[in-house]
Amino acid sequence: MAAELKSRKDMDASFMWDLKDIFAAKQDWEQACAALQAEIPQMGRFSGTLGTLEGVKTALDYFYRVSEQATLIYLYAELLKSGDNGDPEYQAMNQQAMMLLVQMDSAMSYITPELAALPTETLENYLNEPDLAEYRHQIGDIIRVRRYVLSPEQEKMLSMLQDAAQTPDNSFTMLESVDMTFPAIVDEKGEEVQLTHGNFGVFRESADRRVRKESFEKYFGEFKKYINTFAAMYGGSVKFDNYFADVRGHENALVHGLYGNAVPVSVYDSLIEAVHGALPAMGRYIDLRKRVLSLDELHMYDLYNPMVEQQDEVYTYDRAKAMVKEALAPLGEEYGKLLDRAFDEGWVDVYENKGKTTGAFSCGVYGVHPYVLLNYTDTLDDVFTLAHELGHAMHSYLSDHAQTFANHDYSIMAAEVASTVNEVLLLKHLMAKETDEKKTAYLLNHFIEGFRTTLFRQTLFAEFEKQAHLMAKEGTPLTADSLNALYRGLNELYYEGAMIDELQDIEWARIPHFYRAFYVYQYATGYSGAVTIAENILSTGDPSAYLKFLTTGGSDYPIPELRIAGVDFEKPDVVARALKEFENAVDRLSEILK
Repeated sequence: MAAELKSRKDMDASFMWDLKDIFAAKQDWEQACAALQAEIPQMGRFSGTLGTLEGVKTALDYFYRVSEQATLIYLYAELLKSGDNGDPEYQAMNQQAMMLLVQMDSAMSYITPELAALPTETLENYLNEPDLAEYRHQIGDIIRVRRYVLSPEQEKMLSMLQDAAQTPDNSFTMLESVDMTFPAIVDEKGEEVQLTHGNFGVFRESADRRVRKESFEKYFGEFKKYINTFAAMYGGSVKFDNYFADVRGHENALVHGLYGNAVPVSVYDSLIEAVHGALPAMGRYIDLRKRVLSLDELHMYDLYNPMVEQQDEVYTYDRAKAMVKEALAPLGEEYGKLLDRAFDEGWVDVYENKGKTTGAFSCGVYGVHPYVLLNYTDTLDDVFTLAHELGHAMHSYLSDHAQTFANHDYSIMAAEVASTVNEVLLLKHLMAKETDEKKTAYLLNHFIEGFRTTLFRQTLFAEFEKQAHLMAKEGTPLTADSLNALYRGLNELYYEGAMIDELQDIEWARIPHFYRAFYVYQYATGYSGAVTIAENILSTGDPSAYLKFLTTGGSDYPIPELRIAGVDFEKPDVVARALKEFENAVDRLSEILK
């Protein structure tokens, strides 16, 4: 009989995060909620006072103070719920915290439009006021975006709509993480094993093709049962994205999605163009994989298993911690001490349990410390995931300690560089130590797969998002059939030479990041930038520029922040250099496997 996942209450607390660092008990959280709720009726009292230096400083100081407290309230509830999405108490707490955030945002939504309505000369004077130095980036941003800011009444209406706009995302989480269950499969040992979100990634890497095929068909088969529901949810999310872009006056949702971080659409489009230019190398890799695996047809479920056999190795969590710390030694002693704290002080929630959010993430908590969620299964991929999420965590910690709350929160574009630098350093560390040609081939395969699943696959996702939003804007209904057809066409383009199974067409339905529009491209840009940064650190032995970048938080836009670390995404050579490493790795692996 297949073993069921443990309930949250039955998990070993030593491998779970300790949320008492945020609130010691639920009672403390409830008191904080009550205090914030009592503040809300008074939050409008600064309206009309922002035309003076004293007025704007008082209002912004107050806004960021209550925002900091509201963020603690929300993140505490969100992290509890992430540990067990099926717990009704955590669901209720999460909803209560979200409602408080919405009420607070609504009550203070007048600040941005009132500032935007001030004369340009007044705002530019504010930029040079020492008393407002903490808010220089925010005021400068208002000058930049003011033509897209609506009236106070309209801004309040949009703020009130934010809670409802989360419905597609919340519905996806409840269906995918709580309500959906998966059948058992027969593993390599002939034993029946319950299929889960967490172990699906393990089974699709199996050396046994029957296991890969069965896990693929049963996992995606469950999504197919609800494909019309997923299409309705995602279609609703896209409609909200297009609506907010239209109301703001942006050309389309992509422009709207990138505008907040001052990222030109040319960066997005040039990424797609550069990856299209490297598709011949991907074709060579698919041909190599097909030949090495001795397959007449290479299906999509044949893409994840290692091409090179290795001894069955178990990467325990303790082993992973040691590997990651050793690999990240080039980042310096202080960075290493922070890693020790993360491992020893309850920052990480390690293993899968029933109802736990799938995948992995890092969550910075200002004034406390970051938290990391994993679903660890003792694979090499899990070691890389640990390194990745700790990159986010250290970025949060260093930015939080260098910046005020108003400037601590970095952009996603910057975040994905910080996380992926750790992955690249880990990979290069393992390859540098390896003397066995067969193991070198295995690591090369892993390196290539990093490119495929991060740079190529996330760019495919980015192209899917762009086209889906344009389809909806132009009046094409987003149905299961239309979304499946769009996704199939992109798979056929990106993986020419592979057999695209019908079930592969519905993979888009399982991607949670699609509910945060135009997010995923930053994984691809992040990987590209990380390759350059990691190589610079290893070749010079000097991580100081990179570590300085990690302290910048949200004090500037991501593109100028990343220039500090030595990469400029407005120049095409960043992505091109990374793709050249991919091509070289494919050629080297091909030579070894002759």
